[in-house]
Amino acid sequence: MTTTPSLRPAPIPGGGRAALIGACLLALSGAVPLDAAAAASAAVSKEGDGDFIIGPDYTPDPANAPKDGVPKGTTQNFELKSSDSKVYPGLKGAYTRRVVVYIPKQYVAGAPAPFIVVQDGPGYVHRVSTVLDNLIYERRVPVMIAVFVDNGGGDSKGSERGLEYDTVSERYSQFIETEVLPKVATDYKIAFTKDPEGRATMGGSSGAACAFTMAWFRPDLYHRVLSYSGTFVAQESPDNPASPHGAWEYHEHFIPMSPPKPLRIYLEVGENDNGAGRPENTYHNWPMANERMAAVLKAKGYHYRYEFAKKAGHVDGRVMDQTLPSAMEWLWRGYPIAK
Repeated sequence: MTTTPSLRPAPIPGGGRAALIGACLLALSGAVPLDAAAAASAAVSKEGDGDFIIGPDYTPDPANAPKDGVPKGTTQNFELKSSDSKVYPGLKGAYTRRVVVYIPKQYVAGAPAPFIVVQDGPGYVHRVSTVLDNLIYERRVPVMIAVFVDNGGGDSKGSERGLEYDTVSERYSQFIETEVLPKVATDYKIAFTKDPEGRATMGGSSGAACAFTMAWFRPDLYHRVLSYSGTFVAQESPDNPASPHGAWEYHEHFIPMSPPKPLRIYLEVGENDNGAGRPENTYHNWPMANERMAAVLKAKGYHYRYEFAKKAGHVDGRVMDQTLPSAMEWLWRGYPIAK
């Protein structure tokens, strides 16, 4: 296993946006002073923040495997029908989505709990639940609920999943807040914290872009984001004049041109991720997009951790096996852990 601090892996010139990228590089070099909010953030511990290269060999973290003597949480399943949704009634007809709720053994029913929302959720249940069992027991993260939410089907432009995950707006956050969390709270006697410091969101690919979108548009609800192979590219559909390049706008315009928000963001991308080698004018190069996300987040003084995975692909399972426990621990740094 190799984890080393990085000089930026293969930064790519900005073409028509050279001035913007140049400004980011000046800020990275320290030539541009941080604004007041970023300076205040810099006063807080930055342990684990920064840019890292990992791989090309990967070793699973022991926290991925069930361990004897560790209390095991329970999972509950239910379904949401499109006919019952006001936010996503069905782009191409009726559908049913699955939701899984992980409740750690240590949770006391009715107590306000931190939580993480996981996009494309059912595919992550075993992996994330096992990691949380171990990390909660070792007091490396707080006792938290995990809500695994499936997408509505399909992929990319014109699909229900694409509508939900690639839309650059607060719509998906509204769906989670008004249609998912209330049902979980009522059915399983869970009280979700209202403190955005105790609310995290996670995903891979478009689910990762969605996770960032949730926090970007609703920082009053979410402060912590965990992204694997984030689709910070031009994939929004239908087209939106407010974000003509879709999630590419985050690193192209939105983050550089906005005051820093109180977010903590973990980013990972593979060297051989989707669109690697595609020219900038396609707006569909995942390594380039994530590289630039890291650059602008650093320039604005965010708490961020960026891992560039050598010889890894899109949402690479080997990378997740090595990094998820440490990424989860970093994500929750600073949040109180009860004794």
